[in-house]
Amino acid sequence: MKKKLPLFPLNLVAFPGEELNLHVFEPRYKQLVNECLEQSSTFGIPAYIHNRLEMGTEVEIIELVKTYSDGRMDIRTRGLAIFKVLDFENPLNEKLYSGGTVEIHMIDMDIDEEKVIKIKSLLDNFYKLLKVDNPYQSDKYKTSFDFAHKIGLSLNEEYSLLQMKTEEERLNFITAHLRKTTPVLKEVERTKEKIALNGHFKRLGPLKF
Repeated sequence: MKKKLPLFPLNLVAFPGEELNLHVFEPRYKQLVNECLEQSSTFGIPAYIHNRLEMGTEVEIIELVKTYSDGRMDIRTRGLAIFKVLDFENPLNEKLYSGGTVEIHMIDMDIDEEKVIKIKSLLDNFYKLLKVDNPYQSDKYKTSFDFAHKIGLSLNEEYSLLQMKTEEERLNFITAHLRKTTPVLKEVERTKEKIALNGHFKRLGPLKF
């Protein structure tokens, strides 16, 4: 399905279902947000990566959190659907902001509960090695997009995840990332422990020749 959307390019990846907080301060985006609020309409956040706008996520505004005296705003948004940018107009018609025609992609969400359980187990171990509390609610996380910003992916890796067409592919990608990253964290922790011992008196057993 094709549709016209106002566009708010950002150097980040937003995912369907994700809630994203935005501080809006540029005149063009203040205009965009105000019009979306007035019309109860959506806008797109295409990921600006490698000086290109190709894929992004349609979002809705779920809350106007705060309006400042100079017109700046804090808003909460929720990701709805993934799109591909077909054409880009900057500015859009007589507006201050940009826009364009996008093609909405159908999202395969064929959930594999066994793979999700495995990811949660890997993620628990991941956070233990990092020595931080789990920043997610295990019982509510059921899809690849729920985990996407919680596993330390780079921007390019997040963008790759956004472009994947099936839930199986995304879950496999996340599993592979955690399996690749966890041994690295273990080695870092071992190195930190070894460095911490440097300068301390060591009790070493006798060698047998």
